[in-house]
Amino acid sequence: MPSTRTEQIRQATATGFHVVIPARYESTRLPGKPLAAIGGIPMVVRVAQLASAAGALDVTVATDDERVADAVVAAGVAAELTSTSHTSGSDRVYEVVQNKGWDNDQIVLNVQGDEPLLPPALVAQVGECLLAEPSVAVCTLREPIFTAQEMDDPNCVKVVVDRKDQALLFSRASIPHQRGARGPDRKPGWLGHRHIGLYGYRVSALRAFVDLPPSQLEQQESLEQLRLLENGIAIKVLKACETAPGGVDTPEDLARVQALVTNE
Repeated sequence: MPSTRTEQIRQATATGFHVVIPARYESTRLPGKPLAAIGGIPMVVRVAQLASAAGALDVTVATDDERVADAVVAAGVAAELTSTSHTSGSDRVYEVVQNKGWDNDQIVLNVQGDEPLLPPALVAQVGECLLAEPSVAVCTLREPIFTAQEMDDPNCVKVVVDRKDQALLFSRASIPHQRGARGPDRKPGWLGHRHIGLYGYRVSALRAFVDLPPSQLEQQESLEQLRLLENGIAIKVLKACETAPGGVDTPEDLARVQALVTNE
């Protein structure tokens, strides 16, 4: 007879995964970003449609603004109004988890609301990893970096992993460092890995994250995932099965994405 714990995991993994999309209205560089039109569709709605195409059990947009919630509901997507005091997307996702009453073994994916070109296959890849491997508590993705410009860009978060795809460190700095080479003098070819900001959690791991105080490295780098590593919570970082186009942070990013969609 399987143990109660084994049966709980079996039942949780048999149900699939949930997706929650945190969408804060205010943005320093691009106010009202979730509602920016891309191909005539609000950006956050477009992200929700991509997540639905990945085979999620359900998709919920977690927002702090009624305008975003109204636009999402009008498009046939579930929305929840969450606190305006949250300091991170993970906190906003967890509020939805609490409201839904999902238990510790349920799987929830945090899909960023400013990734309107994110391939559904990447969402499915993270969800399927957690479904297939009950020992994994947190999963995310990486892809290779080949240019010095991207390697040196602090907006491009780098990740270093061990031989089992477990994260060793995330940083905005250039890691791994090629000793004796700088900028264009670096050796050609692979330079490092870019972190793709898509997270899958077991609810127990997400709860542990929000219950912990911000860590030293997290505050220095402004990277919340470092809170997990500093507290001994492993993060599996898979090689992305497809290339992930960059998200939308600035008006220039928005114009680029709009042009790509128009030319599809």
